[in-house]
Amino acid sequence: MLIDSHAHLDDVRYAEDRPDMIQRAWDAGVRHIVTIGTGSGPDDMGCGIPIAESYDWIQTSLGIHPHDAAKVEDRHFDLMKSLATHPKVVAIGETGLDYHYDHSPREVQREVFARQLSIASELDLPVIVHTRNADEDTEQMIRKTTPARGVLHCFTSGAALADAALDMGFMISFSGITTFPNAKDLVDIVKKVPSDRILIETDCPYLAPTPHRGKRNEPAFVAETARFVAKVRNVELEQLESEILSNFTRLFSREVH
Repeated sequence: MLIDSHAHLDDVRYAEDRPDMIQRAWDAGVRHIVTIGTGSGPDDMGCGIPIAESYDWIQTSLGIHPHDAAKVEDRHFDLMKSLATHPKVVAIGETGLDYHYDHSPREVQREVFARQLSIASELDLPVIVHTRNADEDTEQMIRKTTPARGVLHCFTSGAALADAALDMGFMISFSGITTFPNAKDLVDIVKKVPSDRILIETDCPYLAPTPHRGKRNEPAFVAETARFVAKVRNVELEQLESEILSNFTRLFSREVH
């Protein structure tokens, strides 16, 4: 049983074949997907709900991406709290800090991230964190708010943030980037993450794993990442899948407290 813990199924690149793409995931053995609710900006955070409502094996989240932080108004946080009551919503995010692109001012990113961390804690929902070139601030802000559960998605940071995240009880999710030939430092982290803290994802339509690199990514391709991660961790694929299912359930179940 494969799991894609982070996908953007609403993306316009799936407009022509979304049902077929989702069927390909099922045919490949994918049995759980979290489609991320960031959409085209804060007004679109509910974009994953209609998709999740159509499939009993797909869930969704609500978040304001750091790229869109400058677009936020107070009403968006009220919208987030309202939409979070929907039974298909299992997390807040992705949210976080992106100091690589700096599409929004850094102080605004930090403010919007802090508000979402607080909402996640208030609603007892896990938080899905995006971080790029912002390791120190990301760690500091998570430690300050201490949400009950969370995951650093599409992990590409260094060992220091990985250790800090594990210390704070977070999970770490790896994408197809781990299969890239120049990802040796990341693979070293993949090997060391405890079996009860690891997840995998596609972050589709981005970051297709080898041998699909350069193509539009889709959830079916999580199988390639799973095989690669199992190999470098020196475990059977079935064992890795079982561990990830347990971790996924523990992180995203609304019954977990």
